Amino acid sequence: MLMKPAYPGPLRAAASLAARLKRAGQVTVELLLVLPVFMLLLFFIMEMGNMGFNTILAHHCAYELARIGSLTAGTNGAGSGGGEALANQKMKAVLGQMFPSTPGITVEGKLVQNPIPPDPQSHQQSMDWIVTLNYKARLIFPGSSAALSDPPKGSRTKNIVVRVRMPVEQPYLQ
Repeated sequence: MLMKPAYPGPLRAAASLAARLKRAGQVTVELLLVLPVFMLLLFFIMEMGNMGFNTILAHHCAYELARIGSLTAGTNGAGSGGGEALANQKMKAVLGQMFPSTPGITVEGKLVQNPIPPDPQSHQQSMDWIVTLNYKARLIFPGSSAALSDPPKGSRTKNIVVRVRMPVEQPYLQ
């Protein structure tokens, strides 16, 4: 015996279309619930990559400035006797060339005596040049400033502080 279809011709097509539209509405609602969470996660991952880039940039900049400062701060640095003031002045000039249009980046260096005993041959106490670089990194992706930015939260910046210690070159013979 043949079974009659549940719906004759056009009614069957209409019922099938109504079922498909119900599923399409369900997919749309699920997409609207999941999409914001997915986008925030994606933007957060991309912002972490941006912060990694800025951290590497700040560390490399601080290392180069410490190298310049340690060569200048020594007793014969820059051919003029060196010193902290001259080394800081040179570092700030180079920092201005590295980041000409970026305000808020500061650098400061100071001489400290190394705690190890003096050199047994030259009887000179070794010195270190310590550089502190404050670098304000911009947060560029939406939503990430709520979790990553420094106060105030609307500033969309993260302050990266880098400290580098570099030995000061001293001549063996004076």
